[in-house]
Amino acid sequence: MLHTKKILALVLTGLVAVVSASAQTLINGAGATFPQPIYTKWFSEYSKVDTSVTFNYQGIGSGGGQKQILAETVDFGASDGPMSDANLAKAPRALWHIPTVAGAVVISYNIPDSPKIKLDGETLANIFLGKITNWRDPAIAGQNPGVSLPDIGIVVVHRSDGSGTSYIFTDYLSSVSADWKSKVGKGTAVSWPAGLGGKGNAGVAGQLKESPGAIGYVELAYAKQNKLPYADLKNSSGNYITPTIESVVAALATATIPDDFRFSMVNAPGADAYPIAGTTWLLVYQQQKDPVKGQKLVEFLKWAYSDGEKMAADLDYAPLPDNVKARVLERVGEIKY
Repeated sequence: MLHTKKILALVLTGLVAVVSASAQTLINGAGATFPQPIYTKWFSEYSKVDTSVTFNYQGIGSGGGQKQILAETVDFGASDGPMSDANLAKAPRALWHIPTVAGAVVISYNIPDSPKIKLDGETLANIFLGKITNWRDPAIAGQNPGVSLPDIGIVVVHRSDGSGTSYIFTDYLSSVSADWKSKVGKGTAVSWPAGLGGKGNAGVAGQLKESPGAIGYVELAYAKQNKLPYADLKNSSGNYITPTIESVVAALATATIPDDFRFSMVNAPGADAYPIAGTTWLLVYQQQKDPVKGQKLVEFLKWAYSDGEKMAADLDYAPLPDNVKARVLERVGEIKY
């Protein structure tokens, strides 16, 4: 009898484990590395709020995120560059841009003693066009009196993958340099005139560390995590601005945000606005295929805009303004499952 009870107990334990496992919902996402630090934090914290859901997010770059959500191999995509009309037209049904946070793309470099330097947009464009090739070039030296610049070659580092960080950066260069706009333009992937490629923000940060004389662009959090120096940039008001949460908020405050939430905030007006700033989006279908996943995703998004946004500043992202959050929450409420 005792033996039978033990067997029954084991069977019941197994059944509970099976039921528990079947109740676990896995939501897959892929895309931008720019917001990966905060998304990782959000997914970790939310797993404590709703223990029945697990998020699996792969930082493969914004281009990959757009491709995977179009192919529906993930439950949501993530991109720092808005999808083009042509790409959106490939979607099998309405695909929405849900902005989450904003951040700064910083210009980082590897020169002796890591002095603080200043750059304007035209100089930066000419560096990435391969026209300015030495750190003592008059265009750089003229903006940095008293700074000891090395007499060494500049090694340009850029992203090798489809990247929203690249989109924000090339969007900015296109706005300040007619030469860049006509020869290269903006996009998640462009034909770079010069330099070495690195995969993801982390790959660029790694190349910067390993290459004396290097200059490249990464998201602010990656620069801080890797203890990389970064430049102050001249904004549209003529002021040299340090990338901070506050200077990103100043840029975001002036952005014109349309109903579909696809917008640019580079080279924003305002005395305190940092010029290479952008938002990042989750790409979510209005009509969800899986009702359980759809419900869990909507519940997560509602949590993100109430509790998750409070974590943004600690990770060097700017939370959305309250009026924008209200608009986004209204859109989230229209997701059907």
